[in-house]
Parts: sequence; structure tokens; C-alpha cells
Amino acid sequence: MSAKCFDKILIANRGEIACRVIRTARKMGIRTVAVYSDADQGALHVEMADEAVHIGGAPSRDSYLVYQKVIDAALKTGAQAIHPGYGFLSENPRFCEACRDNSIVFIGPPVAAIEAMGSKSAAKQIMEAAGVPLVPGYHGNDQDRDVLKSAADDIGYPVLLKAVAGGGGKGMRQVWSSGEFDEALAAARREAMNGFGNDDMLVEKYLTQPRHVEIQVFFDGHDNGVYLFERDCSVQRRHQKVIEEAPAPGMTEALRAAMGEAALRAARAINYEGAGTVEFLLDNDGSFYFMEMNTRLQVEHPVTEMITGRDLVEWQLRVAAGEILPATQDELTITGHAFEARIYAEDPDNDFLPVTGILSFLEPPEPSAHVRVDTGVLQGDEVSVYYDPMIAKLIVWDENRDKALQRLTRALREYRISGMTTNLDFLYNLANSAAFRAADLDTGLIEKHHGQIFHNTQGELEQEVPLAALYLILAQERVAQRARAPSGDANSPWFDASAWRLNETNVQHFELAIHDHHYPVSVEHIDSADDARYRIGFSDKTLLAQGNLKDGELRANLDGYQLRASVAEHEGSFSLYTQDSAVSFRLVTPDRGNVNDGGLGGGLTAPMNGTLVTLLVEAGSPVKAGDALLVMEAMKMEHTIRAPSDGSVLAFYYQAGDLVDGGAALLDFEVSEP
Repeated sequence: MSAKCFDKILIANRGEIACRVIRTARKMGIRTVAVYSDADQGALHVEMADEAVHIGGAPSRDSYLVYQKVIDAALKTGAQAIHPGYGFLSENPRFCEACRDNSIVFIGPPVAAIEAMGSKSAAKQIMEAAGVPLVPGYHGNDQDRDVLKSAADDIGYPVLLKAVAGGGGKGMRQVWSSGEFDEALAAARREAMNGFGNDDMLVEKYLTQPRHVEIQVFFDGHDNGVYLFERDCSVQRRHQKVIEEAPAPGMTEALRAAMGEAALRAARAINYEGAGTVEFLLDNDGSFYFMEMNTRLQVEHPVTEMITGRDLVEWQLRVAAGEILPATQDELTITGHAFEARIYAEDPDNDFLPVTGILSFLEPPEPSAHVRVDTGVLQGDEVSVYYDPMIAKLIVWDENRDKALQRLTRALREYRISGMTTNLDFLYNLANSAAFRAADLDTGLIEKHHGQIFHNTQGELEQEVPLAALYLILAQERVAQRARAPSGDANSPWFDASAWRLNETNVQHFELAIHDHHYPVSVEHIDSADDARYRIGFSDKTLLAQGNLKDGELRANLDGYQLRASVAEHEGSFSLYTQDSAVSFRLVTPDRGNVNDGGLGGGLTAPMNGTLVTLLVEAGSPVKAGDALLVMEAMKMEHTIRAPSDGSVLAFYYQAGDLVDGGAALLDFEVSEP
């Protein structure tokens, strides 16, 4: 049976993975059907597909997670197969069964394989029988709190609580001491129930310096299986991957073979078919332990494609159509090195909380044989509260790790996004950090090297102040030039932008905000026979500046140092891109005395747009500093609001299930008298 027997397939997903599948299907001559929610009516995957079917409201529980609507869309359009992508229904055995019952090919593994790996505790038992090494832990069915707590005490802290049906860092909590157990268990169970409809937990020993290394496996329906080598996914925040790379640095051929063979044993133990990933923890002594198996294509699959030259989505389609694997193990080789950086709408300076907004300016680096961008959004699209905040995946390749890393940092410099806070600056600083460059990797890298990665102190940001000030002055003069161009009196003082004053120096004063730091700035216009010059003063520093501005590109001379930068503007805020960094800045509006000084009193505000999940204390209750007060959820992530000090909660302004805007007051809090 040839893959071309699929005349038409439906993609039961959205975003970049839906676009990725559509591109491959088009290359193979297969027509595609997209499904979309209210929020995705004009989305890129809808525009790209040959057909599209509306399946419900914006919340995924009303659309992408309702598998009968997806099945109905396939039947309506005559699609013979469904590609589930990742997330949503990709590992839902009931959906897989529904496809089978309706004579639709599910492009993925059999139901039994999904069920076997769908429970982390059951998966551990299967892996143990297959001779795959396991991390010490409790994987039993008894979910009583005392049983789980006793297991954690016996294993020894730190331990890791993991949802048995989980994935992607959801329903997972580190527990460092016995006193933290109950709160962590409640939070993990709540997140697991919201994300997977199952709050069962397993308890594992938490390794303090492990690497997260995973093996890509592929099986067909003819008992052929291969592993396409490994990916290092150690660099994580909130248990979610940030930058992945392949092959894993420092991997020996012997260790690669041992992990690859263990991954194949794991897949064979459940009669696997299709693309899958076996995830391991790799200790610094070379020991490795099974974590879980993802019975789907992984977000980070492009780095494997880049080093092997194989299209894994095409492999999925061919295997699902009954073909044998396109290559044997002996035919697979590693060429070069690849990185993938996940670009998110999130605020790294605020615990990586997701953000929402409009992508007012979006300009990815130019694609080439070395640079690839997988995305599902276009300029002008909205990043909403309903779905994962990923904007794109930036993938680069070169002949070795050092050269690939140079490609990555250059591409991150060239990426332009405005309209919302993103992690681009963070990714650039992370990729340039000494630990990452030296491949000194483990899952705690970001926490251990926090100061080196987060270049956001006031002193570090001061180098951007004169560039930002020069840009604002030049932009102001450009506006004045355009205004006086059609005027009959080009020398009219009304078109002068040099802050001219009678018998006074031409000085402008304003305040710049870069990240959370404020800088009072003075700019004096100095007459010159050649280019205009400016004396810029800030933070007890003064320098002479010259420059010109064209189409958002700034060429500057600061005390003889020449450099280039580019600036994107959006509704009064700006993004400044230099060779080494990207920062956001804005002009601070002077306080004219109209703001209510009372503010919110003792209230606490929502850190992001989201849904209030649960209230953890009663109104009127006394609390201690650090006590958890309520939990909010946005874009699949939970955030706990804690008491800033000892005091009392006087009132809650929202209840569980309410949608809350970022910045809204959540509760009224009264600080205890000292």
C-alpha cells in the first residue's frame, strides 16, 4: 500500500505542527483538511489547507479536544486518514478507537500502545519487564495521600511528583522536603486533572544533575524498527524544553548504541508502530533511566530531521499507509549538528509567565539550508489565552556544534517580534552563556546560571540608553521633516524639533523605561556644519552622538564607536535590536496628578490573562507570608498567587472558573500590624 493511497488527510491540530504536516502532504501530492475553532478562523494552517472545517468554540475543550467533532469533519470531507500532531488528541486512545471504528486511518501507533504508555505507572512496569533501566520510585495504583507521602519519605528527598497521564511538564512538581509535600501534591493533582482528566500520581527520586536525553524511534507494520539517534533536551524551564540539540554533546558511540537499543526494546514491548520518542535521564556517570515514552511526534523532531536528512512526517504518512520503513539502521547516519529554540510569548523576567497580545511586527530570519523556521502564525495574528504561547521554532544546522551555535545566535539576533513580550532576549543570552557554549548541560542549567543568563540589571542595560535616546530624537526630527515638506515655509519654528529655546541651550528631558528600570535622559542638540550632533546625558554619564535613521535601521556613532541597530515600534513601545541583544523600551508618561494615589490598596493583581482555577483560603482568613492564596491558569500553565506578608484576605473579587484580565485586582489584602 503506497502513501499516495491517501488522497486526503485531516490534521486534528493547529499552529506550527498543522502547517508542518500540510507542507509535507502537499509535497507528496496529498490533499489536506484543517479543523479550526472560533479563535483560529483566520489562522495560517486554515489558509494553507485545501479545505477547512469549523469545529467549535475557542477553548480547546469545546473544539480541538472533542474528538467526535474531528471524526465528523473527516467523514464530511472524505479524509481517509487523520494526523493528530502533538498535544490535544494525539495520545488519546478513545480518539484512536473512534478513527478505527469509522474506517479512518489514525496516523500514529495502535490503541494498545497508546494505552500502555498513557499511564506512567503502568509504563514503568512494562519497561521493567523489558529490561529498560528505571529511576527508583513508587508506581503503584494506591493513590492515597498517606501512601504517596510514605513512598516519598522512603525514597528520600528531593522527589518528583508526576501525573501518570501527563506530559509536557504538566502535573509535575519537585518536592524538596517533607513539609512541602502536601501543597505540591495538591497543585500537581489539580493541574493533572485540568490537563488530562486524571490526577493519579507517581513518585520518583529526583536526580539533581541529570541530562534529559531522548531517542527517536520509528517502527512500521512489518516488524521493522530503527532509532534515529538522540536529542539533548536538558535545557528547561518549568519542566518544559527551551533549546534542544542533536546529537547530544559528549555522546559516545557505545552509550548511543546502548540507549538506542534500550529504546527499541521499550517500543517492541508494546508492539509499537509509527514515530515515537523514548525519554531518558542521563546521569553524569553514564547511567541512564527510562522516564516515559511519547507515543507521537515530538515538538523537537526537526533537529533529528536536520542531522539525518529524513522527513519524519513523510515517514509517518508512509508507515500509516502500510509501507515499510524508508531506511534501515545501517543506512542512518549523523551529519553535522542542529539546535532548536522555542520562541514563546512569555515573560522570562516574571517566572516565564505566558503573555497574550497581537503580533504587530513579525520578521523571522531568512530561511536557508542552515536556517529553518516552523511557525503557525503571521504578522497581525493574536496570541490568545486559549492555547500554548509558542510563536515559532527556530532550527539551525551546521557541520559542528560550534558553527551551529553561531548560526543560532545570529538567527536570534535577526528575529524581529513586536507587540508583546517574548523570550527572544532570554534565548540569545542563554545561547551565549558560558555554560551552554561549553555544553555543561543538565536540567538545572538555567537556575544555576541565572545571573549570567538574565542580563537585566540596571548597569547592564545602561549601554542601550544612548541608542534608545538617539533613536527617539532622530524619529522626532524625521516626523518634523515630513511635516514641513509640503509647507510653504520650511523654516517655520513650528517644524523645529531641536528643542529650541530663546537664550537657552536646546535640551530635551525625558525618562526612558528599559525593562523595569527607569533612566532620566537629557539630549542637547549641538549645531554642526555637517551632521547634527547630540550630547546625551544619563546616569551621571555624558557622550556625544551622531546618527541617521532609515526604515527603522539606526546607524549610530557614540563617542566614536560606530554601530548599527534596528527598531520596531508598536503603540508607544519600542523594540531595539543590536548585534548582541534585544531590549524593549518606552517613554515614561509624566504623572500629571490624575492617578488615584490610593491604587489598589492592599490588593494583589493577576500576573497574566487567564482563568482562576481555585481559591485556597477563605475570605477573612489570617495568612502567613508565602501562603498560597489562589491559583490561576493560562496557556496550560498554573501560577500560584501567594501572600506578600503576614495579614488577612478581606475579600476575593473572582471565583473559580472566572476569566481574569492581566493586571486586574484579584483580592483585597490587609497587612498585619507589626
